Amino acid sequence: MTTKINVLQVIPKLGYGGAETGCYDIAHFLAEKECGSFIATSGGELLKYVKKNKVGIFRLPVHTKNPFLIIFNALILSVLIILNKINIVHARSRAPAWSCYLACILTNRIFVTTFHGTYNFKNKFKKFYNSIMLRSKLTIAGSNFIFGHINENYHEFLNKKKKLRVIFRGINIDYFNQKNISILKQEKLKKEWNLDQNKFTILMPGRLTAWKGQEKFIEALNILLEDYNITNFQAILLGSDQGRKVYSKKLLSLVERYSLTKKIKFIDHCREMPLAYSLADVVVSASVEPEAFGRVAVESQSMGKPIIASNIGGSKETVLNKKSGFLYKHDDPRELAKILNTVIQLNQEELKLIGNEGRKNVTKKFDVEVMCDSNLREYKKLLKI
Repeated sequence: MTTKINVLQVIPKLGYGGAETGCYDIAHFLAEKECGSFIATSGGELLKYVKKNKVGIFRLPVHTKNPFLIIFNALILSVLIILNKINIVHARSRAPAWSCYLACILTNRIFVTTFHGTYNFKNKFKKFYNSIMLRSKLTIAGSNFIFGHINENYHEFLNKKKKLRVIFRGINIDYFNQKNISILKQEKLKKEWNLDQNKFTILMPGRLTAWKGQEKFIEALNILLEDYNITNFQAILLGSDQGRKVYSKKLLSLVERYSLTKKIKFIDHCREMPLAYSLADVVVSASVEPEAFGRVAVESQSMGKPIIASNIGGSKETVLNKKSGFLYKHDDPRELAKILNTVIQLNQEELKLIGNEGRKNVTKKFDVEVMCDSNLREYKKLLKI
C-alpha cells in the first residue's frame, strides 16, 4: 500500500512575507496533489485566503520564544501529528522549529526545516538557538547564498545523515504578469497616488527599516538631481514602517533636507503588488545587508520591469546583470544614481527588452510550481516512496 503524504507546516504568523507566501503556496499545492496538508500558526492576514476545505489550520502560539510555551506547543503538536497521521513536519522559523523537533522525537516523525535568513549569532547561545534549523533530516536553503552561509557558519551541525538542499523560492508568475493588469485599476491607482504619467516612475518596495536601504536610495535621488540634472522623475517608497516611527521620521527629514518632497511619495501599503509594479518604469532594491532571496527583484522581473539591485545576497543569483537589470555596489549611492541616470536615458523599446529578459529569467528559474514540486519530491525521498 502506498504511503499517503501528510505534511504539517509550522510558521509563526501567516503574513505576506516570502516565508509565509511560500508556506501558503506549498500547502495548496500539496492539497491539489492529494496529499494531506496542514498549517500550524498563531494567525496572520493570509489566513483568510487559505482554502479551509483543502488545508487544515491549527491555531497555536507558535510565534512565542517562551521556553514553557515551546514545550506546550510540542505536546499539542504531538497530539495533532498522531490524530492526523502526519508523517512530515516542516518548520519555517526557529522558535516553532524547537517545538517541532521535540514533537518529532516524541512521535518518531520526519523533521524538515527551511533556513530563511542569515540569523544573528553574536554569541554561542544564539548560535545554539539557531542550530535547530539544522537538526532536521532535510534543511532547505532558499538560495545559493544561504547555502554558502550555512556551510560557512554552521558546518559543525552538518553531517552525512542530514541533507542540505537548495530550493529557490518561487513566485506566482501568473499573478505577477503585466498582461493581467487592468487598465482601469491602473488609472485609479495613479489618481490615488497622485502620479504624473509624463514623469519617469521609480518604485522602491519594502518595509521601512534601515537595512532595506531607503536612506541610500534617497541620497542617490539627490545625486541624480544635483549631479545629473535629472528632474523629470517621481519616486515611490512603498512600505509600512511597522512601528519604526523614529526611522520613518528620519527618512522624511532626509527628504526635506534634500528638497525632494515633490519628488518622493511615501505609500504605506498596496493590496495588489502587481498593480504597483505595473506603474513603475524601473524598480529598485537598495538593501545594504544581504537579502536571503530578494522577492522584489524576482517579482519586478516577472512583471517585465527592469530592476536595479544591490550586489549582495540573493539578488546576485536572481538578477542577470546588464541583461534583466543592473547590480550596483550596495553602499554606494553614487553608483546607484549613475545607473538610474543610464536607465532614465533608455527609450521605451529598450526598457521593454530588459523587462522581457527578466520575465524569461523568472519563468525559467523562479516559478512557484517548480518550488512546490521540488519540495514534494524531497518529501517523497524522505518517505522512500
